[in-house]
Amino acid sequence: MKRNVLLLFLLFASALGFSQENAPDSLITVLSKSRNDIERADLLNAISDGYKSSDPAKMRDFATKSLDLSRKIKYRSAEGYALLNLGNSNIISGNYAKALEYFSLAQAVFENEIATDKDQKIKAGLAKAYGSIGIVFSEQSNYARALQYHLKAVPLYESLDERARLARVYNNIGIVYKALKNDFHALDYFTKAQKLQEKSGDATVGITTTNIGNIYLAQKNFPKALEYYDKAGKLFQKYPNPRGQGELYNALGDYNQQNKNGLKALENWNLALKAFASIEDKFGTADTYAFLAEYHQSTGNSAQALDFANKSLALAKELEIPEQVVIAEKMLSDIYSKTGNLNAALQHYQLYSVAKDSLNIHENIRKSVQAEMNYEFDKREALRKKESEKRELLFSEQTKRHAMQTFFIVLFVLLLFGIVFLIYNRLQLKKTLTLQRDLAEYEQKALHLQMNPHFVFNCLGSISSFIVQNGSDSAIKYLSKFSKLMRLTLEYSKESLIPIDKEIEGLQNYLELEQLRFNQIFDFSITKSSDIEDDMSLPPLLLQPFVENAIIHGLVPKKESGRIDITFAVSGDNFICTITDDGIGIERSRQMKEGSVSVHKSMALDITKKRLEMIKAFTSRKADVDITERADDNGNIIGTQVILSLPIQYSTSAQPVMAANKK
Repeated sequence: MKRNVLLLFLLFASALGFSQENAPDSLITVLSKSRNDIERADLLNAISDGYKSSDPAKMRDFATKSLDLSRKIKYRSAEGYALLNLGNSNIISGNYAKALEYFSLAQAVFENEIATDKDQKIKAGLAKAYGSIGIVFSEQSNYARALQYHLKAVPLYESLDERARLARVYNNIGIVYKALKNDFHALDYFTKAQKLQEKSGDATVGITTTNIGNIYLAQKNFPKALEYYDKAGKLFQKYPNPRGQGELYNALGDYNQQNKNGLKALENWNLALKAFASIEDKFGTADTYAFLAEYHQSTGNSAQALDFANKSLALAKELEIPEQVVIAEKMLSDIYSKTGNLNAALQHYQLYSVAKDSLNIHENIRKSVQAEMNYEFDKREALRKKESEKRELLFSEQTKRHAMQTFFIVLFVLLLFGIVFLIYNRLQLKKTLTLQRDLAEYEQKALHLQMNPHFVFNCLGSISSFIVQNGSDSAIKYLSKFSKLMRLTLEYSKESLIPIDKEIEGLQNYLELEQLRFNQIFDFSITKSSDIEDDMSLPPLLLQPFVENAIIHGLVPKKESGRIDITFAVSGDNFICTITDDGIGIERSRQMKEGSVSVHKSMALDITKKRLEMIKAFTSRKADVDITERADDNGNIIGTQVILSLPIQYSTSAQPVMAANKK
């Protein structure tokens, strides 16, 4: 279930205060007497925030009025806060796409005005925008982006010394880690949040306390879980909160169900439905439906289980919650299977598989999200600056036009304008070229980030195989070399280019690992031409997939001693890397793969080819690979040769490493 993520929203919805029921009414009275537009815009926002726990429709109505007024009078701070209130009202109603749109607009407003921030109100608004965007991403199971935005909010709140709101961010980060199955970090952040909230008397402390109870429940520490649930219940009596109370009822229902007290669990979940219905919280309702479906399925009441599972699935699809869709589809498949409706069971199991695969794909690409988001941010920032420069240029032109009194002054102004226009165009051209270059670099880094987890996965597979075959003593030596290789990989994981000597060092470590793994079945040599300068560089992990293929598909199937020779040389403006083996050759390897039970598709080679395409686009120079079979004078295949031709590139620093010859 996604019950922990459901506790996110209130933490930022309550950021403006005014949680008392009579606060909106008293502010409306003040609003009716106010004639100052700036004051009215702020009052409308405060009234909107005051309705967050009781009436989302009124919250949205007053926020819209504030947005219209603040835009009319160009009061950017109030505009940003109105957009935040509109986003929060849409979260309550379950419209996450619309909420994300409003939060992104608020982010743009605050980022655009941060330079003019005198009373730190803009910085506080920007922190709320980041945190709110993180909440939306969390509730849509996009945890990589959620963590990115929560961590953006942390330093802003620290600089503002906003301990109460910092506690809420800690809580949200804990929720992300809980969703990622990292209970240790989750409990650490929840505890940090709770300590800050208790010191400041924060009304949201009950939510954090419930989250801590959920951690202990997941660990089957039932006494500790109940201790924190009881404490949370008392806190909600002190600080009423329908959403938090509903989530506590859900957690208590789960607790009682696990402790074989089904009737008490059913009572808890029915109370949760009432709490969520009071604030039109579809997200919490979807989770409760799933609990009820699971309960009725366990008691053999298939009709009730089917009804609640379908309701949970419908809300999960409406709210675009992929994890909840996976849970509901699997539950429906199980229910239909038990009732003998095998066609429906198969249909929902297939839908479950599709939804689950979608979650796995999301996990595979989350490493590249940060580069993508950085590019989008830079792109938006460039557009904002461009609009600002245009406004300044128009204002300057108008001022000069009014100042013209004579023909010579007009001529001078026109000439000056022409020069400014020429410089402006040159700057814009330079900026465009820079953005295009940055785009290519980010795309190249994204491919590199895809390469890193694949490389680590293969290395871990090698370790597993080695330990099984050789035992613990040899494994210690193997792990020592593996740790050294991982340090090198992590050291350069963020670099676009690394010195050739460092690439040689990494290849040498990798080849030594593979020698240990395959019982010295092959020898190798690495040779660097004296023409290569110390600061010549190449992208990291570019050669490793070809070396791995030479070992796995060339030398290992040979069943006898083999050899790999790697050379680095310079030819004109190109850097030439040659990998030669005396294995079984390409054609025979392909035949063996076709005869294999499972055929492995080389993701690493596909990524490497895309990286070569990006290098070619990035440098506008030759970057390709040529893979051929080697044959003797009689036409017998004696191995494979891979030749990479790369443009010569340089890094800022390089340390020489001796070329390696290893047996």
